Amino acid sequence: MASFRQKGKRWEAAICIKGHARKSKTFSTKREATFWAAEIEKEILSGKRGDIPNKTFGELLQRYANEVSPKKRSHEWEVKRVKAFLRDPITDVMLCDLKPDNFASWRDRRLRSVSAGTVLRDWNLLSHAINIAIKEWRWLKENPLSFIKRPTQPLARDRIITDDELTRLLFALGYDYEAQLNTASSRVGAALLFAVETAMRASEITGLTWDQLNIDKRTALLIETKNGSKRKVPLSTEAIRILRQLGSDYESVFQLKSSQIDSLFRKAKKMAMVEDLHFHDSRHLAITRLASKLDVLELARAVGHKDIRMLQIYYNKSAEELAKKLD
Repeated sequence: MASFRQKGKRWEAAICIKGHARKSKTFSTKREATFWAAEIEKEILSGKRGDIPNKTFGELLQRYANEVSPKKRSHEWEVKRVKAFLRDPITDVMLCDLKPDNFASWRDRRLRSVSAGTVLRDWNLLSHAINIAIKEWRWLKENPLSFIKRPTQPLARDRIITDDELTRLLFALGYDYEAQLNTASSRVGAALLFAVETAMRASEITGLTWDQLNIDKRTALLIETKNGSKRKVPLSTEAIRILRQLGSDYESVFQLKSSQIDSLFRKAKKMAMVEDLHFHDSRHLAITRLASKLDVLELARAVGHKDIRMLQIYYNKSAEELAKKLD
């Protein structure tokens, strides 16, 4: 039950009901303290708080990073994001006090510094962690994120790498079409060209091993893909040339990590004076080129889209280019 005591000019309310951790909070008036205590008691007795452990939201996220993230392909990214979350005030909130308002404040803080797309990716991670805590750990009763508005989904990117930009990027990366690729930077250049030829994602390229390749049949078998299904990628003559340039002394074809592609590509963009470009934009160029060679079903199979409507996001022929095909 609740107890109250005056501490100077303020009032402290404390609640201790069997089976629940003791909770206390200080208020300006006894009336405020009494109201708060009554509300908390009502939630506990109605089962809304259930057997929620005396832990913070940060502890929930840390357990998720330790137990759930290692089972996922996005393990490294999730662990980094959890570390970043732990610097936010929301992770200090006790689970029994976690409300939609806490997440609304977090959303608004993030939107002041990052894009809506970034907030949505973080949102999905937080929501999954909370749902695991609800269904498997019994740490929460409901997901507070389901009661607040998600940021508006940003428009799909339609950025295409130009031939001039590609040339400048390859020069900045130290890529030579005929020389051996002895540096990580030059291999990032090879990875960029390979992505343009195959529409493969950076994670698929860095995970590629020689035993997944069949040079004679010109295919690459991808075991782990974004949609979770295996797929065979057809390889062009240029893609085969790039592979032969890499050599096969190591199990990993490109001998790169995704983090290396990210950092070295960012440096190359600065040196080449190329703005607003992501490595993933190579997929737009690749699919746009492949669309002139493959029919829609062949294209969907080659690039790993189960829903052919997704191709509209990446197919970026301009109206002017389409008009020329109507002559």
